[in-house]
Amino acid sequence: MKIKDNPSKNNSSEYSEKLNKISKNIRKRRSVFANDFIKKELPEKLLEEILINATWAPTHKMTEPWRFIVFREKYLKEYGQYMAHYYKDFYDELSAEAKKEKLNYLANYPLNAACLIGVIMVRNTKIDLPEWEEIAAISSAVQNIALTCTAHKIGSYWSTKQVALDYVAQFGLAANEKSLGLLYLGYYPENLKSSSKKRTPLSKKVIYLE
Repeated sequence: MKIKDNPSKNNSSEYSEKLNKISKNIRKRRSVFANDFIKKELPEKLLEEILINATWAPTHKMTEPWRFIVFREKYLKEYGQYMAHYYKDFYDELSAEAKKEKLNYLANYPLNAACLIGVIMVRNTKIDLPEWEEIAAISSAVQNIALTCTAHKIGSYWSTKQVALDYVAQFGLAANEKSLGLLYLGYYPENLKSSSKKRTPLSKKVIYLE
């Protein structure tokens, strides 16, 4: 067995100067948090495109183990209030003024989002696949959402905190369903600072067997 750490003598990919659209889109994707959102309505057709693209994720045995709930308008305020109530005892060590400030921040946090999308795993009752495969499929669906958002200059991120899991779980989940949190979608200012995060060089993550 011959192991090569790097098949090319060049440090950079031969395509580094001419990245195609999909490569640019993948590398531009980043999490944009709700406190950076500006209030702007998401067109219905665009939202539909985002959700349709989610459903084209790879899925073993075509189980399509996802379901989504779109939260808009009054539900943004409701979720903010839900978070503030959820964490009302969490900040007890703070002063009354600091605690009030924290809870007000949570109550207002979702308000500039265009929408929230509840992510639900639906286990197939006839095809018994490992849970990790179904979660992998849903993660691919979420990535499709994120990439579509990036292409349309919409910010997004996936909140999997317990508060998000519990909120979505209230909305009539069946015995074979499980909440996987909330996706935040929203517009952001054009001058929003780009992420400075870097990726580990490929040579440290990949080996080639020949």
